[in-house]
Amino acid sequence: MDITIELLEKVFSRNGLIVAFAAVGLITWFSYFLSNKLTHGRIHGSAIAITLGLVAAYIGGKATGGSTGVADIGLLAGVGFMGGGMMRDFAIVSTAFGVHIGELKKAGIVGIVSIFAGVIVSFIVGAVVAVMFGYTDAISITTIGAGAVTYIVGPVTGTAIGASSDVIALSVAAGLVKSILVMIGTPMVAKYIGLNNPQSAMVFGGLMGTTSGVAGGLAATDPRLVPYGAMTATFYTGVGCLMGPSILFLIVNAIY
Repeated sequence: MDITIELLEKVFSRNGLIVAFAAVGLITWFSYFLSNKLTHGRIHGSAIAITLGLVAAYIGGKATGGSTGVADIGLLAGVGFMGGGMMRDFAIVSTAFGVHIGELKKAGIVGIVSIFAGVIVSFIVGAVVAVMFGYTDAISITTIGAGAVTYIVGPVTGTAIGASSDVIALSVAAGLVKSILVMIGTPMVAKYIGLNNPQSAMVFGGLMGTTSGVAGGLAATDPRLVPYGAMTATFYTGVGCLMGPSILFLIVNAIY
């Protein structure tokens, strides 16, 4: 028995990335099973999977005393690579290949305006919440506001302007909450806002911005709309990363 366990540990450790894909696949399957059986699809499986992932990360961190969640567990070390920036960016870029350029052009100026409007409105909401919770320095307010844009823009902005790790963590948390709310809320409001064609999906992606939330929400609404919403949401993230540590920080710094 001991020999079998030791052999499994060696195999799992040497094939960390494969084990990570298998573990994530199992969690994803289980999440969609719960979505179908318990919520009849009202809460998308992706939202449940993200929640389970956060719980697993917390448990993994507490059990090992580490700082990278389940990746601190030897058998699941491959999750650290799988969840890294390279795989994330690959997943985001791959969604663009499902877009028809003709449909993208139809969004026109409205799509562009939606991206900038979404970044600015989300930032203002996040910054106001930061002030309400007692933050008075420009660096913290900007970082948390950027986190409300997306959980990618928050860390990028915080690192660039010298925010503390605690504030950066808060910005990530703000972005995750937004992502989950968008994911859950999209199918609920889709029919009321006319979210049923590529053009409206692009505008929606530009306004909401969180790529994972928009993709998950549109997948629950109409999978054919996912590439269009994800495309403008990806541009939104890029614009946020540019504006956060520059224009938006200078404005907040001037006020505070």
